[in-house]
Amino acid sequence: MIIDSHCHLNIMPEELSNIEELIANARELGVERMMCIAIGPDKWQEVLSIADQYEEVYAAIGIHPCEPKEVTTTDEALLNAASHPKVLAIGEIGLDYFHFDAEQESMEWQHERFRQQIRIAKQLNKPIVIHTRNSTPDCMQILTEEGAEEVGGIMHCFVEDMDTAQQAMDLNFYISFSGIVTFKNAKELKEVAKQVPLDKILVETDSPYLAPMPYRGKTNQPGYTRYVVEEIARLRDTSVQAVSDATTENFKRLFQLNSI
Repeated sequence: MIIDSHCHLNIMPEELSNIEELIANARELGVERMMCIAIGPDKWQEVLSIADQYEEVYAAIGIHPCEPKEVTTTDEALLNAASHPKVLAIGEIGLDYFHFDAEQESMEWQHERFRQQIRIAKQLNKPIVIHTRNSTPDCMQILTEEGAEEVGGIMHCFVEDMDTAQQAMDLNFYISFSGIVTFKNAKELKEVAKQVPLDKILVETDSPYLAPMPYRGKTNQPGYTRYVVEEIARLRDTSVQAVSDATTENFKRLFQLNSI
């Protein structure tokens, strides 16, 4: 079994919007479970409805750092939505300075929203799914200051260096590799994928984005997690089965799932 630890089934393009077909396609490639991520309050119910309808789909809800600063939530609203039995995590949350001029504009609003969601995750005792772009030092500092190691979580779509991976693992986070690790020019990331202990690795698509080779440039889908697993197996000179088994067990351990 392979598990896609991060996808966005609710925003697939029209030609791939039939979720039953996506799940069937995934199953043919050995991908039997997936976690669908909601990026803002206006998407929470969409994702929860999908998770309710399909046994194969879990959910995570949060407010993505690229959502405008006007997008906020109360503690009560987030607690209520995240208490849904199929919500495994709060996410994706974090910091993103790429889409903002962090040198000219204070990012304190991102920091406060991030801290709020970490605190809610700790109240619920649920892991968190981290997005960080051009903001990793601040992201790691906030995770440390807020005691995020109490719940741990996932460094989603990891593209940083091994030092950052080690910092994250020291905070009880798993390192999740996306289709980027299959790209020919991702040489440093490939080295990281060789070095991270197998019991700390997860795999994902981030579909509909970041399709792996041999589908780079096309619309991604959960089944393509298979190609991420194959590349990690190749890089580590081990079997696809070994990587599939390890990443599935890692997901189950993180989210305390015993019945899949």
